Amino acid sequence: MSATTTNVKEAIINRRSIRKVKKNESITKERINEVLKTALHAPTSFNMQSGRVVVVMDDEHEKFWDIVKETLRSRVPEESFAATVERLQGFRDGVGTILFFENKETIEQMQEKAPSYKEQFPYWSHQGSAMLQYAIWVTLSAEGIGASLQHYNPIIDEAVMKNWDLPGKWSLIAQMPFGEPNEQPGDKTFLPFENIVKFY
Repeated sequence: MSATTTNVKEAIINRRSIRKVKKNESITKERINEVLKTALHAPTSFNMQSGRVVVVMDDEHEKFWDIVKETLRSRVPEESFAATVERLQGFRDGVGTILFFENKETIEQMQEKAPSYKEQFPYWSHQGSAMLQYAIWVTLSAEGIGASLQHYNPIIDEAVMKNWDLPGKWSLIAQMPFGEPNEQPGDKTFLPFENIVKFY
């Protein structure tokens, strides 16, 4: 079911963290491009548009998760490493990974343009990134593509920047592996509505 036939309410409710994904030839670069073009309409403070996205697919996607595994090898206790590798394999088995960055150069430019809000722009930048991540995630889900949000930064930052020759002002925020869902998510519980929302 595509984003054009799924209403917003259903898309929000149906989005889940799918941590085990697998390859599917129907999940193409062209489909992901369309998802990103839609999601880039997500708002940003002052329309600063500081978010940057790198999509790694196929061999580059597998290379990325190999980098994560080798980085963690020296940091995770040996007795726990097998479980770590199994978890990472659930991501690596997918089609690709979306890497989310924030461009510090854009943030600095906004701080110069609006110095009264200088201290706020880094926070607003992360809020904008969160909106972009969520917009992409919901749109992927509406397309029947499984995804989850991971955070192996900052320990992988140096290797990622070097391997893909990315600008030094880009700061890695999150990673979103995607593919055909290869697990059924469990039941999700919520706090009582009245504990979260107040009307006056």
